[in-house]
Formats: sequence, structure tokens, C-alpha cells
Amino acid sequence: MVVELDLDEARRIAVRAQLLDADRPQGLVGVLERLNLLQLDPTAAVAPSADLVAWSRLGNTYQPLQLDAAVRARHLFELDAFIRPMSQLPAVLGSLAGWPQHRRYREWLEANDSFRRDLLAALRERGESLSRDLPDTAAVGWQSTGWTHDRNVTQMLEFLTLTGEVAIAGRIGRQRLFDLAERVYPAGLVLPEKEEALHQREELRLRASGIVRTGGTIVPGEPYQADNAGVPAVVRGLPGQWRVDPDQLDRPFAGRTALLSPFDRLVHDRVRAEQLFGFEYVLEMYKPAATRRWGYYALPILHNDRLVGKLDATADRKAGRLQVFAVHADEPFTAEITAGLDAELVALAAWLGLELGWTE
Repeated sequence: MVVELDLDEARRIAVRAQLLDADRPQGLVGVLERLNLLQLDPTAAVAPSADLVAWSRLGNTYQPLQLDAAVRARHLFELDAFIRPMSQLPAVLGSLAGWPQHRRYREWLEANDSFRRDLLAALRERGESLSRDLPDTAAVGWQSTGWTHDRNVTQMLEFLTLTGEVAIAGRIGRQRLFDLAERVYPAGLVLPEKEEALHQREELRLRASGIVRTGGTIVPGEPYQADNAGVPAVVRGLPGQWRVDPDQLDRPFAGRTALLSPFDRLVHDRVRAEQLFGFEYVLEMYKPAATRRWGYYALPILHNDRLVGKLDATADRKAGRLQVFAVHADEPFTAEITAGLDAELVALAAWLGLELGWTE
């Protein structure tokens, strides 16, 4: 049976699944259990993306130190630039069985097997370590046109986290601490078969998204698709096939105003955002300033079940101000939208410990 949805219901399912409705969740770990992940990104024009995503759900009760504390307490784990709940570790590691399939990665690991063993021995002896404190005994250097060129220790540690031999134990600032996986992950971990693990991840992905497009380009990291989860659906007036979480059907909805990270999963699939919300968005930090329409790190603005605009702002910590340069409205702002946005800006500035300032 194919579920038929109108556009309003589809949007509300997406918003509610992402914990952005009026019923705010309680507790960071509980938020991660529902959202599956926080994506790590070093840009902090306002605040790091992972912290912004958590704040937009939890409000000012959330503080960034809670994230590292939860990793340290082994409630959460970090892998491949995502932080996830420890309950999902079996599905994630199970889905990586047989990694790497990529020939270049496999050949580099084979050529550097003694280097791999040296790193594991060093971690066993030293315990938690920064990459810079571990020996580089690579027989073949890592070749890249990017910043990873010849960063052999970092590259090997990255690979060993994906094979499940090494884990990230925590951080010192932005620097990761590595240790043997057996000291970080729960003892007696039983992994599902790869096919079952991939299916579990699809189910979790759909629960976090509420509704997803089928097909389309597979992005690296965490895909958007969940083609074999939930139930098939069509959205009246939109092309293509969809999958929907049946637990989200026929539920009441009450919305609120929220400021979102550019990496927020509500908008991360730009095609879905444009289809469901009529929301055009590009992260413009990589564009020359003169060609930007909305700003270096514009925050999408959610109001109830609509994405209504973008906020161009930056946290000027030296001046002690959250500086707002512009609000770009995608539709006329009502008094309710304006009041909701003003309240969110006040809350964001308070959370950052900054004064709120507007550019005339």
C-alpha cells in the first residue's frame, strides 16, 4: 500500500522527526538517539555545527562541554566526522565490514602492514594519544593533493577507526585522542551481518528524517536514502517516490521558530528541502564574498512547518557581539515570525555569552 500525503503533512513529518516542533526534547543523548548523528565541521562562524544542532533542539540548557563529556562517558562515539549514540555502534561497525573496498586504500594498507602493527603496539603501550605523538614508520607515504599528503599517522589512524581496530577516545580542544577500540567500545560487542547492519541504518535514517526521497545521488558519509525502510509514499504535487516512517503518520503538530546550522539534517538534502519546503539554499562560505546572496554562514530560519528565510550573522568573540548583518526573508514575515526570530536571536546570543548587535 502506498501512503498519499499532502505537502503540509509531509513537511510536518520532517520537522517533527528532527525534533524541531514545539515539544522540545530533554537530554543530549536522547536527542542523538533520535537524530542518529551530529556532523562535525571545524567552521565556527557562529558556533560549531554539532553544537548549533544540539542547541536548536535543547535550547540554552545545552552546553558544548556536554558533548565531549558524553563521548568520554561512552554514551556517544565519534567516527568518520560524525558523533553518534553508542547504541548504534553495532549497526555502524557491521555496515563497514570488509572495508576498504577501494583498491587504492587497500593497497596502501597492505604496503604498510608493519606500520599498522607499530601504531597498534604504540597505542597499547601508551594509551590515549594524539596523532602527533605516535611514530611514523610508514614504508609508503600517503599521496594526496590535499592537506593529508604525507600525513601518514593521521591517515592510518583514520583507516583503523573504519576497520574497527582503533577508536576516538575523546578530544583535547579540536585534536582527537586515539586508543585501541577494545578500550573505548563496549566489551563483548556483537555485530550484525553487513546486510542486516545496512538495513538497520536505513531504518534509523528514516526515523530521524521522517520522510525521504528514494533514489538520487549517494553522498559520502551518511546517505539521505532509506529505500528499503518504512512504507512507500507519494506527496501530492511533487515528483518521484518517497518513503515515510509509519510512526509519524496521523500525529498532531505544533511548531516553533528555530535557527538551524547549515549542516542541519532538515536542510542537508538540498533537493528535498526545495521540494518539501520550497527552500533554496547553498552554503556560501566557499564563494567569493561579492557573489554571495545570503552570507558566509547563513543560518536557515524555521517557523512552524516552513523554512522562511536565512540569517546572516557571525559571532565576533573579540568584540563580544553576535553581529547580525541581514535577515533574508523568503516570504513576507508576519508579526509572529518576527517575534519568534527575535526571541531566538536573544537566546542564541545569551547561549554564546555575547551581546546582540545589528548592522545598520
